[in-house]
Amino acid sequence: MTKPNPSTRIPLAVFIGMPGSGKTRIGRELAGILKVPFKDSDIEIEMQESETVTDIFENRGEQEFRAIEAGLIINRLSGFDGVLSLGGGAPMSASVAEALRRYVAAGGMVVLLDADPREAISRASRSGNRPLLAKDAAARWRRLAEERMPVFTDVASLVVTTKGFSPMEVAQRIEDELYEHKVHVGGQNPYDVVIGNGVLEQLPSVVGEKVHKVALIHTDPVRVHSDRALDLLNEAGYKVTDITIPDAEEGKTVDVMASIWHTLGEEGFTRSDAIVGLGGGAATDVAGFAAATWMRGIRYVNCPTSLLAMVDASTGGKTGINTELGKNLVGSFYTPAGVLADMTTLSTLPNDIFVEGLGEVAKSGFIMDTHILDLLESHSRVLRDFDPQNLTPAQHAVIADLIRRTVTVKSAHVTADLKEAGKREFLNYGHTLAHAIEQIEHFTWRHGQAVAVGMVFAAELSHLTGHIDSETVDYHRRLLSSLGLRTSWQGGSFDEVLALMHRDKKARGNKLRFIILESVGVPIHLDDPPLDAVREAFERIRH
Repeated sequence: MTKPNPSTRIPLAVFIGMPGSGKTRIGRELAGILKVPFKDSDIEIEMQESETVTDIFENRGEQEFRAIEAGLIINRLSGFDGVLSLGGGAPMSASVAEALRRYVAAGGMVVLLDADPREAISRASRSGNRPLLAKDAAARWRRLAEERMPVFTDVASLVVTTKGFSPMEVAQRIEDELYEHKVHVGGQNPYDVVIGNGVLEQLPSVVGEKVHKVALIHTDPVRVHSDRALDLLNEAGYKVTDITIPDAEEGKTVDVMASIWHTLGEEGFTRSDAIVGLGGGAATDVAGFAAATWMRGIRYVNCPTSLLAMVDASTGGKTGINTELGKNLVGSFYTPAGVLADMTTLSTLPNDIFVEGLGEVAKSGFIMDTHILDLLESHSRVLRDFDPQNLTPAQHAVIADLIRRTVTVKSAHVTADLKEAGKREFLNYGHTLAHAIEQIEHFTWRHGQAVAVGMVFAAELSHLTGHIDSETVDYHRRLLSSLGLRTSWQGGSFDEVLALMHRDKKARGNKLRFIILESVGVPIHLDDPPLDAVREAFERIRH
């Protein structure tokens, strides 16, 4: 088995900048806000070497100092989940610059403090521990800036201007950025998924100025959030029609959809109007299908309020409703104008509904981004026992990163294949059995829980057909169980399940088609496998 390495923690933020830019002061302020440890690489070096930075420069030379500095920073970029400030010249070392790029790729934030030169020179000159500014500080500072700033800009993921702001104000601005991510979904009709605290406030700008009327479709359990959306839309001058639908799968019916169409007709909705879907995955599915079918397509925006909806249903353009014969058999591919995943809505999410969303998160790790599995494994207890009232900033950042990474996986697949002709089908890992479970259990099972069992089934089938070893199957069970997800199911018969599998959207004619793993992170199609293997995989998830 190619099992992901155990996850290493990474800093919440790393500060870089010219001498005197305020990296240490602002870094300490941010660490205080987040209630996490703070480290300064220069101070760490002095503690490690029992010698000041100036003395190391004078006694051993800059080259040896840079080697010591690079080793310490590269070490701190893993295994430390606080705030880290780097010495002014640190990113000029090629190994440090490359390590910072890897850190950003892993979801980290490198903050470049862009300070006013006169203020920075003044502060740097007052310090007696800056050997490169020992003589003619102003001129040397400006020469160093010309050399360093292009490199700093290249490795930074966020540039913050500090002039006119106090250190605390700068730290607060960075805190806001720390929890907001934007994932671009490409294709014929591109759009952005914005993830972070308070991003619902952006709703009017995403709906757009040319829209006159807005239908706000939501469920009753999220009324506290839909009321806020209603206020925002009213304040922006839209005429809003408030439509409440039944919660979860009970809202995904032909009768509910007919009622929505009737309301849209009565209110005179035209192609210059829009729909906003707010709630869990079922609500965004219904809102999207209403938008896709009314007037053959009008603008819509998704505002997911559950983890499952944020990482799956709201993104990708799949819309639809259920019928008596199966889940999502009636629907369309229709992309939203944008998705606003406001993480403050998770504060009202019950634990079991949060946990089910981890099923789709884990799926994205198994099919592409194995670092997701690392994060899930390292933080399984916090995620399983999700308590939004007691989350630390670091834990909140982990959840934000998991959402960002999972949406990025989905974006990569739907950008390449909107209508599920090939690559997008990999997103259905675990779903063939999951949809059958949901149908047989009359949708009393949460989708993410069914997907978790479906992934164990798919892993067993991958093993039985010679693609992965038994240890990889065991890893599925171990990881999913640690998150509070189910890994077995005793309902239904094989014949019932087989019949429903033949109605699956991946089936071709009378042939079954599954998504399995070649290895962790590498999904493949499996067409018409031996029926005995399918039956045996089914039996193995019964225990």
